[in-house]
Amino acid sequence: MSLEEYKGVFIYAQQVDNELSSIAFELIGKAKELAADLNTDVTAVLLGKDVAGLTDELGAYGADKVIVVDNPELETYRTEPYAQALTAVINEYKPEIMLVGATAIGRDLGPTVSARVKTGLTADCTKLEIGDFPLEAREGQEQKHNQLLMTRPAFGGNTIATIACPDNRPQMATVRPGVMQRLPKDASHKAEVITFNPTLEKNNKYVEIEEIVKAVGNVENIMDAKVLVSGGRGVGSEENFAMLRDLADCFKGGMVSCSRAVVENGWLAQDYQVGQTGKTVRPQIYFAIGISGAIQHVAGMEESDLIVAINKDEDAPIFDVADYGIVGDLKKIVPALTDALKAAKAE
Repeated sequence: MSLEEYKGVFIYAQQVDNELSSIAFELIGKAKELAADLNTDVTAVLLGKDVAGLTDELGAYGADKVIVVDNPELETYRTEPYAQALTAVINEYKPEIMLVGATAIGRDLGPTVSARVKTGLTADCTKLEIGDFPLEAREGQEQKHNQLLMTRPAFGGNTIATIACPDNRPQMATVRPGVMQRLPKDASHKAEVITFNPTLEKNNKYVEIEEIVKAVGNVENIMDAKVLVSGGRGVGSEENFAMLRDLADCFKGGMVSCSRAVVENGWLAQDYQVGQTGKTVRPQIYFAIGISGAIQHVAGMEESDLIVAINKDEDAPIFDVADYGIVGDLKKIVPALTDALKAAKAE
C-alpha cells in the first residue's frame, strides 16, 4: 500500500428515504477542519436510489465534492450492496480519511467496509484532530506527522483512548452523532458532483426485504432540545420527575432527560438517556439534577453551553464540569427555581 496515493477527507452522507440524516452535516463540519490542516478538500459519498437531488444540500453545508452512487439495489439500506458500493468508492478514489456516523447504519457499514479495504477503524469517536503519532517522540521509533488522531471513551468510559492508524489507509472512524458541529448553511456554495457506477454483484450475503413497516413514535428527540432538565438516581422516584418536567416547561424547547441509572430503574425510556451508552447532547442549558457526574454521563453532555448542577453532595464530580452549582435538597430547590422562573415570565 502506497500511503502517498491516498488524498482527501471523505464522509459517508447517510440518507434514509431520500432524506439526509443530520450526522452527514456534522461530519462535513468536522471534515472541513481536518481538511484545512491537511490542505485538501472534503468529499461526501452519497449512496441510494434517485438521490442526486440531495447533492445541493451537501454542498451548502460545506462539501467540496459529492460522489453519487445511484443504483436500484441501494433504495433501502442493506449491508451487502451498501458495503460493496462504499468499498468500490474507496478503492477507486483512495481517500486519506473516511468518516462514517456511529448510527445504527454506520455501526454496521463502517466495520464491514474497513475489513474489506484492509484498514483499521476506531469506533464511536468523540474527538478527531490532525497531529503526530506517537503523540510524543520516542527514541528508536519514527514519529509520523499529519495523522488522524481518533479519541474515544474506553474501558466502560473509565478512560479516554487516542488511537491512530499510521500504516494503513484510509484512516477510518465512526463518529458519535451530536458531538461534531455542522457549519452554517450557505446555499451559494456548490459541490462538484461526480457520478460513479460500480458493479454490485448479488451473492449469498444479500438479504431480501419482504416488507417495511414504519411506526410513528411520539418520543421527543433530546438531541434537538435547547434546554435539557436531566435527572439521575438522586431524583428518587419516577413520580419525582414531574418536578423536572415542570422546570423544563418553563423554557421554550425544554425537555427532560436522564442518566443511565434512571433507565435501569425503569423511570424513563432509554430514548431519554444522556451519556456514553445514551445520546450525546449539546443544549444551550443543561440542568444536572441528582446526577453524581460519572465520566460515562459527562461524556454525553460536557459540551453544553451552560451547565447547572443541583446535588446534595458538595463533593459530587458533576460540580467539576458545572458552570453553576447548587448544593442542597433538590425537592426544595427545583420547585423554588420553577416558581421563580414562572414569576419572571409573568412579569
